[in-house]
Amino acid sequence: MSEIVPAADGRNAFVVVNGETEQSFVDLADPLRLEFEYVQRIAEVLDEALLTRPRTQALRIVHVGGGGLTVPRYVQARRPGTAQIVFEPDADLTERVRRELPFAGRATTKIRAVDGRLGLAEMPSGCADAVVVDAFAGASVPAELATRMFFADAVRVLRDGVLVMNVTDSAPFDWSKRCIAGIVASAAEVAVVAEVPILKGRRFGNLIIVAGAALPLAALADRLRQAAFPHRLLAGHTLRDWLGGAQPFEEADARPSPEPNWSRTWFSSPQRHR
Repeated sequence: MSEIVPAADGRNAFVVVNGETEQSFVDLADPLRLEFEYVQRIAEVLDEALLTRPRTQALRIVHVGGGGLTVPRYVQARRPGTAQIVFEPDADLTERVRRELPFAGRATTKIRAVDGRLGLAEMPSGCADAVVVDAFAGASVPAELATRMFFADAVRVLRDGVLVMNVTDSAPFDWSKRCIAGIVASAAEVAVVAEVPILKGRRFGNLIIVAGAALPLAALADRLRQAAFPHRLLAGHTLRDWLGGAQPFEEADARPSPEPNWSRTWFSSPQRHR
């Protein structure tokens, strides 16, 4: 069961914790404050791919996984009026987040108590500008969110937009390579962003997968050069070489992502979560 606890810095900020995993960091006074490094990467993708489009262009963003609603809050602050829908099956957590961590101002975000696999399958084609997948059961990505069929649905609902997904894994990345292969099967262009020590197999951590018809790779590379920790972007033939012969997960053989082998007390900074 998830709990909401005050952040260690003593400001008007909170952390959503599920078991040993700290899932979300929310600063009620400043929704643009993104403490977790992987959330900063997701925000950069949305910034470069969508949020700088003309204000006359209406946007819709679909989120698979809600937690403390950190990314929807960021989008609302960066581009007020953006229509957002969140698929979060944990209705109890959503109710507590609504009550204890309310949105500032007029929110344009709808939250549905349904899992992302079912939620996306019921959406019409070409209805969303972005699909953000950041959903965990405890410390693992659910198996049904890693299949070729799930990604086909995610790409289907996009209209000239971007899919961005957060996963966690460690070398040799057997699980994440199969997950990414499922995205490659449906998307025209795919890239992966991760901290260098993670890609070199030195520790478990986050990989951010980005997919779409045309990705702003040069802009993302520029943003990564400003990151607090060294990152690498894999795309094109470099990504294909890294994936090797990985085959997508199908419904019959899908499995959850591996869990980290650390405890919650291992972390010294929110930027090292997940």
